[in-house]
Amino acid sequence: MPELPEVESVRRGLVRRRLRGVAVARVRSSGKPLRMARPQPLPALRRATHGQRITDVRRIGKYLLLDLDGRWSVLVHLGMSGNLITAKRAEPWAPHTHVVFELADGRDVRFVDPRRFGMVDVVERGRERAHPALAVLGPDPIAEGLPPEHLHAASTSRSTPVKQFILDQGVLAGVGNIYASEALWLARIAPTRPARRLGAAGAEALSVAIQDVLEFAIENGGTTLRDFVGADGVPGDNGEYLLVYGRAGTPCPRCGTAIKKAMQAGRATYWCPTCQPR
Repeated sequence: MPELPEVESVRRGLVRRRLRGVAVARVRSSGKPLRMARPQPLPALRRATHGQRITDVRRIGKYLLLDLDGRWSVLVHLGMSGNLITAKRAEPWAPHTHVVFELADGRDVRFVDPRRFGMVDVVERGRERAHPALAVLGPDPIAEGLPPEHLHAASTSRSTPVKQFILDQGVLAGVGNIYASEALWLARIAPTRPARRLGAAGAEALSVAIQDVLEFAIENGGTTLRDFVGADGVPGDNGEYLLVYGRAGTPCPRCGTAIKKAMQAGRATYWCPTCQPR
């Protein structure tokens, strides 16, 4: 699933494509349902976007917001396999293209989602956090910052392992499985440590590590493991720089011990048993 760096890379790519000031002329749909078999809100999308210019592209956690010069924004979640790309109108639709915003300048913004776990909806600008998908999110560690005090306060009563704790979108918006493993290695914290044992020092180390790992991945265009591409259709480069994720059996970059892999709550976890003692 695309995580915060991948979604931020898409956001920056859309900004670079100079969408600001371009009007939406038409919305088209495959007619197939997206997340939770919910029909796409095509009438609402058409009413909110028709003739409206795109004024900005924002992000909250793993969600993208295309602001319009009316009162609405288009809310997009990429799901597990979705991409939001720009293309010339004459280019054929890629397979699994489900929503297309035709722009007045002859380009399209296309939502492609093979598994159809993504989401396209409309939200009232200024009331984004009232949307059910956004209301439950914690702070965005890049857009809003991540004070160590937040992690410490949130962790003190939690017995769940710290990796699952930072994957909780109600604690942090946008952190996913790849970057949780990377940040815990950087902070020298075992992924199995109970969150309540994080302590003030651990919360500070982890806060810094999370922000460093996310910012580094953003600069590299995100991590492409299978489906992810940026707004220009190009995969991210950050996979080349992952320190522990996906590297079971290889030497730890810090101490040389073989990286271990285990499953936590159905997800792969990678750590160094020497640098991250239990």
